[in-house]
Amino acid sequence: MGKLYVGIDVSKDRSSANGIDDHGKSRFDISFDMDSAGFAELLKSIEANSDSYENVVVAMESTACYHINLYSFLSAKGIETVIINPLLITNFSKLSLRKAKTDKKDASTIAQFILAHQDSVTQLAVTQDLQDIRDMARERESLCHQISATKVEIRRLLHITFPELESMCNPFTKVMLHFIQRFPSARLVTVAKPNIIAKTLKEKPCSCRIRFTPSEIIKIARESIATVSPGKEIILSGKIDTLLHLQKRRDELSKSLIKYCESSIIEDLKIVTSIVGIGNNTATTFLAEIGQIDNYASHKNLIAFAGIDPTVYQSGKYEGASKISKRGNRHLRRVIWLMTMRVINHNPTFRKYFLKKRNEGQPFKKAVFATAHKLMRVIFAMLSNRTYFQEECL
Repeated sequence: MGKLYVGIDVSKDRSSANGIDDHGKSRFDISFDMDSAGFAELLKSIEANSDSYENVVVAMESTACYHINLYSFLSAKGIETVIINPLLITNFSKLSLRKAKTDKKDASTIAQFILAHQDSVTQLAVTQDLQDIRDMARERESLCHQISATKVEIRRLLHITFPELESMCNPFTKVMLHFIQRFPSARLVTVAKPNIIAKTLKEKPCSCRIRFTPSEIIKIARESIATVSPGKEIILSGKIDTLLHLQKRRDELSKSLIKYCESSIIEDLKIVTSIVGIGNNTATTFLAEIGQIDNYASHKNLIAFAGIDPTVYQSGKYEGASKISKRGNRHLRRVIWLMTMRVINHNPTFRKYFLKKRNEGQPFKKAVFATAHKLMRVIFAMLSNRTYFQEECL
């Protein structure tokens, strides 16, 4: 028997699989449940049409979470399993004149795609360790978004209950969060005893010195234009509880993520963080999202995977403005932006390149993405050659 190519259209409860041979001829076409019995049924069909797992390639689209258990099952059996960007399958299916769309048709399209692109398909998830790191990195990203949103809500409520406070200090230091949680409005400050105010301001450690005395904050509270709203006081205090909880979870997850990376991809982590400006948090997220560097033929593939490659629209004499495609991994695109901004601020080599692009007349964002391209070229070379950052070599 020759090579067997299996396309799977994954759904939550029931999926479809189509197997084809080297010539594109269908060998089997089944639907199976997403449970142990269904997985066994799929494996039985694969074994019946192939003499060895080494001659089998299985492909499925990347889904939110439904493909992960099936992917892990097949990989554990030693079957080469690849995850395909759904956009690639959509574009490939447009080559057909037939407009019918069914689960079986989708599975067949995926199988035909893997046959046509067997030498160039990128495997997005390669090991369980990397998948775990990616899951933790994305959870941390989600927590950061929640923290930002919660801070916006706190600022909004504080503008109603004690608008003058934010101009006096940073409300998000540990000591001020503790203070606002206990006195979430100007009204509550005015009715509190001065010694209680003073004690509260000293209860929690603070990295910055408080610029006002208890008597000053009481005076400002008495002159405040704040609206009296007991309901908003309760909500604000609860929001601070939420913020402190989210920050604690983020910090714990960051430590776990770094520790996990140090036990599995420590060398990659050291290589990326050898670039001044890139710390452990951004480096771990970046490495989790790209997977193995061997998956990318060149830095151009890495740039395209992130969706920061330029799009070109040209027709006759008309040439549209170039923008990034945004068709790749949005999580990776976000962390590349963060990494680029930090090397621009802290790394002389990349800052010089960024300023050069700005002096050439490029807008701010375009210059940032030009610098991001340079950063990806450098990181790709470093990870491929297993070398550390050397400024004099650039």
